[in-house]
Amino acid sequence: MTGLFIFGAVAFLILAALIIAYNKFVKLRQHVKSGWSDIDVQLKRRADLIPNLVAAVKGYAKHERDLFTDITEKRSAAMAAGSDTQARGAAESALSMGAGRLLAVAEDYPELKASQNFLDLQNDLSETEDKIEMSRRYYNGTVRNLNTSAQSFPLNLVAGLFGFKSAQYFNMDHSERAAPSVDV
Repeated sequence: MTGLFIFGAVAFLILAALIIAYNKFVKLRQHVKSGWSDIDVQLKRRADLIPNLVAAVKGYAKHERDLFTDITEKRSAAMAAGSDTQARGAAESALSMGAGRLLAVAEDYPELKASQNFLDLQNDLSETEDKIEMSRRYYNGTVRNLNTSAQSFPLNLVAGLFGFKSAQYFNMDHSERAAPSVDV
């Protein structure tokens, strides 16, 4: 009787540990999904701001047609990259570089720099870049937590048993992605 009781207690403890570990992975996976959603919202916001910024600059810098075409193509590539963190990071870095070039061109036009519409757009873009960075940090923190759990013993056994996989970090090339400056 005592042996049966001990066996039952051990089986219960193992089952309880599996349930706790499984629920931990579900929670971590949901944090990763939520973090990616936050990044996606901010990247879409930036993608929506860029055509307005291009339109504002176009009125002053009509001869910059190649730059406008390049930014439009980079925006389309970033939108098409979807949820693949590596492809999206590369596409978003390229878009940020294009937006930076657009803002640099705008520096040559004092009338444009004085336009309240342009200043508002430039400020919105700068704020959005900051929000992207905060969202990226949160997301990468949740990915770190998930990956650490999925690779640590004995949780890696539970992760493998239930198909929980490591997630990819979202990185953008910081050398190309400087937040636009706002000169008032």
